[in-house]
Amino acid sequence: MTFKPNEPDLTAEETEELVAETIESEEIAMFVKGNRRMPQCGYSDKALSLVHHYRDAEDVAVVDVLQNLDAFRETLETHSGWETIPQVFVDGEFVGGSDILEEYAERGDLAETLNADQEAAPPEFTNETDDTSDVEAPF
Repeated sequence: MTFKPNEPDLTAEETEELVAETIESEEIAMFVKGNRRMPQCGYSDKALSLVHHYRDAEDVAVVDVLQNLDAFRETLETHSGWETIPQVFVDGEFVGGSDILEEYAERGDLAETLNADQEAAPPEFTNETDDTSDVEAPF
């Protein structure tokens, strides 16, 4: 297999199919740069952290838009009216990106927006509840 950095992994048609199918069939669909283990931008990382604070990873479909960034931007814009990444959809409806998710969290509305069990939901997400704040960098 030869690495071709300018050749996308998915065609525009495959991208359109993947986006439509994921939004339609998944309760929570996230379109991010990278993946849940290795987000490739701070906004995608923030969105993943916020969603996973309320929902288990297996409840969330995460799609890496870097497979064909231009095609994903164009396709997602037809579904949401936005071309920015990340994008989160719940029950087929566009919710927003990382900033919108953060606003919902600050208002105390994110658990409900994500259809999280209100009884089982952890405390509202804040910098104080972010459990990575006391981790020291290895360098």
